[in-house]
Amino acid sequence: MIDEFLTGDLTEVEAAVRAAAAAEIMPRFQQLAAHEIVEKSGPHDLVTTADRLAEEHLTASLTALLPGSVVVGEEAVHADPAVYDALGGDAPVWIVDPVDGTRQFVRGEPGFCTLVALAHRGELLASWTYAAALDEMAVAVRGRGATLDGKPIRSGSPAPGAVLRVAMSHPDYTTDAQKRALLGLRTEGIDARPCGSAGLEYLDVARGAQDAVAFSWEYAWDHAAGLLLVTEAGGAQATLSGAPFRITGGNILPFTAARDEATVERVLDALRRGA
Repeated sequence: MIDEFLTGDLTEVEAAVRAAAAAEIMPRFQQLAAHEIVEKSGPHDLVTTADRLAEEHLTASLTALLPGSVVVGEEAVHADPAVYDALGGDAPVWIVDPVDGTRQFVRGEPGFCTLVALAHRGELLASWTYAAALDEMAVAVRGRGATLDGKPIRSGSPAPGAVLRVAMSHPDYTTDAQKRALLGLRTEGIDARPCGSAGLEYLDVARGAQDAVAFSWEYAWDHAAGLLLVTEAGGAQATLSGAPFRITGGNILPFTAARDEATVERVLDALRRGA
C-alpha cells in the first residue's frame, strides 16, 4: 500500500498542504486576536487557532489520501501524549506541525511554515515544507531527491576554510548538559546563532544558504520533514553519539544536520568539546 502511494501522484499531498494553509493559516496571518493565542507550557510555547484548525484540516485530508494511515500532530500529542506512540506502530504515519515558528507567526513575521512528513515503521519516506507567507514549497522523497518550487536543490559543501554558519537551539531552553554542549559552538570557525523556525532552518541547509543546524530537542514534528529534505539534498545528520537521529526518540542529544558529512563531524566535534 505505502509503495503504491509513493509511486502515485504525490502532488495531491502538496495540494492538501496548500489548502490547509490557505483555509486556516493565511487568513489569520497578521490578523490574530488576543483570544486566538494561548500559552501551552510557557510564554515561549504558544498555540493559536490557526495551529489547531490547520492540524484538523490536514488530519482529515491526509488520512483520506492514504487510507489506513494515522496522524501524529503537535497539537494532538499535546492533548493526548499517547498519540506519539503511533510513530513506532505498523500504520503509515503523517507527522504534522501545522505552524512551525508559531512565535514568528504571532508577531506577524513571515518566518513560519507548515511541515508534513510521511513515515512507516520509523523510516522517513517523504516530506513537505511549505512557507505560505513566502510562497515556497520544498518536497523530498526518499531516494528521489529534493526540490524547491519544483526545481532540484543540492546542499553542496562549505568553501574550504569558511566560517560555518550554524543555527542552534537557544541555550535558555535546554538542560545544563545540553547547554554546555551547545556552547561548544561558540568557537573559532563557527558562527552560531539561535534558530527561528526549525523547518526553515533545515530548508536553508538543504539549499546551501546555511551550513548546519544543531538542536537539543527531538519532537518528530519539528525535525522529520527537514531531516529528509537535507539528506535528499545531499546533506547528512547525526546525534551526539554519532548515530543517526531516530524519529521514534531516545536520541543522544544534541544532534546536527549539515550540508555534508565533513560539516557534521566539525559540528559534532565542537558539541563534544562543549559537553
